[in-house]
Amino acid sequence: MTSLYTHAGGEEALRKVEEAFYAKVLADPVLKSLFPQRRPHHVDHLSWFTAESFGGPDRFTRELGFDHLIQVHRHLAITDEQRERFAELYLEAFEEAGLLDDEAFREAVRSHVEFGTRVAQQNSLAKTDAELHPLREVPRWTWERDSEPEKG
Repeated sequence: MTSLYTHAGGEEALRKVEEAFYAKVLADPVLKSLFPQRRPHHVDHLSWFTAESFGGPDRFTRELGFDHLIQVHRHLAITDEQRERFAELYLEAFEEAGLLDDEAFREAVRSHVEFGTRVAQQNSLAKTDAELHPLREVPRWTWERDSEPEKG
């Protein structure tokens, strides 16, 4: 079966979605405290993570490593409202790109962002390493999802 990465149109298509998404979060009053200013490499990092998670190249792992993701979320204290808004804007960016017409793909993207925002929120609230989510690698998303990603 075609990977989610290929179905989405590859790196270029995902980068366009992430650019649109990032513009949304930077302008959003609920997310302003989490995204106070544009960071030059944020779209690249988001694109690499999504591409790898959807079955594309492992550039995020090779160039940044999963610990980078844990560290950028530590101590952000992401609220439920912020987590839900992030997920809403993420899906909106995919919708606006015309990528959510396929119901199975829509469900995969939805479950991907729901899982990811829950991991980020847990890590953002962790006071100790033991309270961090146990995930230590980029999750691999497929067409049929349940609550947990595949390993490597």
